[in-house]
Amino acid sequence: MEKLIVLLSGAVASGKSTLASLLEREFNCQVIKTWQLLQAIDPKVTPDRGALQTLGEKLDKKTGGEWVIEELDKVIRSLPSYRVFVVDAVRIDGQIDAIRRGYGRNVKHIHLEAPLETLASRYEARNRTSIKEFESHAEVLKDKTEQAVPELAKTADIVIDTHRNTPDDVLVRSGCHLGLYGRGYDRLVDVLIGGQYGSEGKGQIAAYLAPEYDVLIRVGGPNAGHSVYEHPTPDVFHSLPSGTNRSANSKIVIGAGAVVNVDTLWKEIITCELSPDRLTIDPQVLLISGKDISRESANVKSMGSTGQGVGAATARRILDRGVRSVPMARDVEKLRPYVRTAHEVIENACRNGKRVLLEGTQGTGLSLYHGSYPHVTSRDTTVAGCLAEAGISPSRVRKVLMVCRTYPIRVQNPEAEGKHSGPMSQEISLDEIAQRSGIALAELQKTETTTTTRRRRRISEFDWRLLKRASELNAPTDIAMTFVDYLGVENQNARRFEQLTDVTLRFIQEVERVAGAPVSLIATRFHHRSIIDRRGW
Repeated sequence: MEKLIVLLSGAVASGKSTLASLLEREFNCQVIKTWQLLQAIDPKVTPDRGALQTLGEKLDKKTGGEWVIEELDKVIRSLPSYRVFVVDAVRIDGQIDAIRRGYGRNVKHIHLEAPLETLASRYEARNRTSIKEFESHAEVLKDKTEQAVPELAKTADIVIDTHRNTPDDVLVRSGCHLGLYGRGYDRLVDVLIGGQYGSEGKGQIAAYLAPEYDVLIRVGGPNAGHSVYEHPTPDVFHSLPSGTNRSANSKIVIGAGAVVNVDTLWKEIITCELSPDRLTIDPQVLLISGKDISRESANVKSMGSTGQGVGAATARRILDRGVRSVPMARDVEKLRPYVRTAHEVIENACRNGKRVLLEGTQGTGLSLYHGSYPHVTSRDTTVAGCLAEAGISPSRVRKVLMVCRTYPIRVQNPEAEGKHSGPMSQEISLDEIAQRSGIALAELQKTETTTTTRRRRRISEFDWRLLKRASELNAPTDIAMTFVDYLGVENQNARRFEQLTDVTLRFIQEVERVAGAPVSLIATRFHHRSIIDRRGW
């Protein structure tokens, strides 16, 4: 990749060093101070602004300004891994012209300016220790080269007034001019969501895909546990992405819209041995309180809610705005090493061409807005809702994977008479599935117990209307079909697509027709080798 040489110019105290530091922090640029180049030429020169100005002017007169590129070349050759070098600062046209001759179109010149009174005020307030300054700004201006510095604006590529812009404004404007934020919004994000009422097997699919991604993101709440096959016992993730242990080099992110139980999250962090440089928890991730859990007891009795406090906490987030403090991840001492803005981590990854997997929770049929209200969860579980919680633009999305199971489930009905956990199309029994599939009833009963609340599940025939509705809401590019062994126990031994039973193959063809997307991933059982991968990507 070609090098980019960024030349900074501007009067003393115009903000050049501040911008250089911000470019270094935000984009990992290599900053080269010209006073350090002077010291490389003459190690005896004192770190004194007056002495450095005198030496620089002497070299300018002798070389026409070419001494800068001669020293710059040495630094660049000694640091081959860096792409962007920021020169702080150039002072005459001769220096700039020499560097442009050497590096051509790869040179960008940023000139910073501010009113004289602002410069004087900043100079008087600065407390630099790297070099010894003059007693006053007026003394700085006695230097003839310094007097001519504002003229460099005439030939600069970018001129920014730092009096009317904050340092962050200057950084953003400079970064965009330089193309460091990218020239568009590459589609690097894949989203995995459920197409039914949850428990579709998203964890197993997400864990299978995880090693292909640089960043794994989780949103939603801990009211659902995503299980991943491990021997002898499965991993269960309530707040972390399901691929956390399968992809040891991936960055892990919990998005700003997530809701967590600190104890549950902390247990997962310790179990997975996550270090602060690997895990990012957005500061605005909402915390569930004991009162939130208590307040949901009525929902448990009336509609079979998991009662984890996610809905109550989410309501509090809205109702307590401006009224009282709402505890968030930033307020928890032991989480602070992990707390940083998720958006910046995600955008930085996209900027550098990294691939991102966003994992949603529950299923589209439970969406607060698009499910069968009131038998819904407390958030929008569609791909749009998950993106909003993570802070990712739809324009970033490359693939949408919708996970569906052959027989949808809902959580068990509450005990109260006349109450149920939500409508299901053509509910059947596990006995019926055991007879159809050839899987032992005891094995089905063990599987169909909820991960979080350990309650039995209701189960139904495949809901084609729900598939169509979920496909319209999510526009999936791919379907991941799970629990195909429920269509025939023989499928548990299938390692290739053609080894699936004829009934299964016809079922998959019909799913593809209704969903308008290929069934690219097929889970045949809960095992480390359970996925038939038909993807072309």
